[in-house]
Amino acid sequence: MGTAMYGAGNPRGRWHRVAAVGIAAAMALGASACGSDGDGKGGSAGADKDGRATAKPSGPRALDEARLKAASFTDGESVGTYTASEYALGGPLGDAYSADPAGCQPLVSLAAEVSDPDPTAQVQRKADVPDEMLGVTVDITLRSYGDGGAATVMKALDKAGRDCAGGFTEQRAVARAKYLKVEPARTPAFASEADESKAYRFTILDVKGKEKLYEYLTVVRSGSTTLAFRAEISSPQDIGGVPPEIMAAQWSKFRAAKG
Repeated sequence: MGTAMYGAGNPRGRWHRVAAVGIAAAMALGASACGSDGDGKGGSAGADKDGRATAKPSGPRALDEARLKAASFTDGESVGTYTASEYALGGPLGDAYSADPAGCQPLVSLAAEVSDPDPTAQVQRKADVPDEMLGVTVDITLRSYGDGGAATVMKALDKAGRDCAGGFTEQRAVARAKYLKVEPARTPAFASEADESKAYRFTILDVKGKEKLYEYLTVVRSGSTTLAFRAEISSPQDIGGVPPEIMAAQWSKFRAAKG
């Protein structure tokens, strides 16, 4: 569960993370008997054309990409001292990134093709201070899942956090990154409003294998949607966690857009 944030001067930026990222509609007829919105817990059973009962959805209804975009930061939006923007060439931690052992995958990338279950929709943004070339950068990814997939992802993330505490290898097309340690981190203040949340601190060797770098991952689930925040800085400095103002602002916008 998690990160242009890898630009010039960034020890990890030389690996160039590049990501590869359904619109669902509800029929008006019988809408009042259907499932609840993305924050609900399923829907009512219906009937097929022959009058036979159909199965009740097993989880909250997935949000489509349009609703995720409405719930995300807009390009150029100010978030405290940070500015949000879209990724010009696709976000980091995409389907070219996997983990060894494979059980650690949720800590690396939850993109389609390398994660199970696949998200049905995804929107990525980044937040940084434009004038600080080597400052903190946060990747913000909203993903929507169908049929209880978001809860499944959180379970896998929790297991990976425990099983991979002693480290693992992040594999890319032409390079590898060595994670030395995975530790629990503090979840955001608004976590009590969500269905569940996980937060981790990663200790990672730089590309030369000499310096320890620190990254943070926080993933929050609300219904069928996960909000993932991954923060890093281009130096051995430990920033102590994902900037809370970014997470709080995104959560507030998400809740408002969802109604």
